[in-house]
Amino acid sequence: MDIKDLKTLIKLVTDTDITEFEIENADEKILIKRGSTQEVVYAQAPTMLQPAPAAPAAHIAPAAVAAEPAATPVNDKHKTITSPIVGTFYRKPSPEADAFVEVGTVVDAGATVCLVEAMKMFNEIEAEYKCKIIEILKNDAEPVEFGDPLFVVEPV
Repeated sequence: MDIKDLKTLIKLVTDTDITEFEIENADEKILIKRGSTQEVVYAQAPTMLQPAPAAPAAHIAPAAVAAEPAATPVNDKHKTITSPIVGTFYRKPSPEADAFVEVGTVVDAGATVCLVEAMKMFNEIEAEYKCKIIEILKNDAEPVEFGDPLFVVEPV
């Protein structure tokens, strides 16, 4: 990728509310991050650092790892709807509209459950099967990463 293309990518990221952008092909990998690193919290970070730290830090890591299962389904009949892209999570189609779904809502396969904005494009996230919304895991306008769980659902 030449410098002109790289500058264009940087401008696209800075002109949006995206905090991180990553692109990779066979020859190169480009990662653009902006904002303070204090805003970004990863659940995997403590587990990656767990073998290296001294004993006091090891006591902190299990607590962070123990908090992670709360976002995953509690029983076998619950599944998650995850984010297929990096972007910003929105529960409503517009600020004055009602949310697509609430806890307890039963949606059909193909029904829109939320939006994820990436690079000024609003991507509709749809239910893959008929299900009941058990838990909403993200707040409106919260950044999401690829694979982040958005909803806990129960197939109907």
